[in-house]
Amino acid sequence: MSKSDQMTKVADVEKELRYIAGIIKQRGRVILNHYPITAPQFVALQWLLEKGDMTIGELSNHIHLACSTTTDLVDRMEKNELVERIRDPKDRRVVRIQVLDKGKKIIHEVIEKRQQYLEEVLTDVPEEDVETLNRLLRVLHTNMLAIDQASEEE
Repeated sequence: MSKSDQMTKVADVEKELRYIAGIIKQRGRVILNHYPITAPQFVALQWLLEKGDMTIGELSNHIHLACSTTTDLVDRMEKNELVERIRDPKDRRVVRIQVLDKGKKIIHEVIEKRQQYLEEVLTDVPEEDVETLNRLLRVLHTNMLAIDQASEEE
């Protein structure tokens, strides 16, 4: 395959991923309209559920927002009883953000609705193709993580 053909194929992949990401993001916003959280709060709650309790600084790094913006976000989530601030038992100076049951419930419901949407999209796709898609997405994700990690170490 020529360099030009390869670049065209890569451009096509990027375009399809961009379109898919846009559709998923838009569908996610529609789903979130039925819940008392914003899209940035959803992202923050997802990270907290996946990685466990975090400080404001750690959370702000994961969601790519300034610490002051993350603090405001956490303040609103705490007011809505989605999270709570707890002192680290090992170091009382450190305050961690912990997801409460209400926050967990919302995240699980939203993710379930997103999965139902994807299931509907994939209804007529043969099982073998879905497995191939999943495998290729894992390869893409793994390679992206490896490249990101390598660039952080430089």
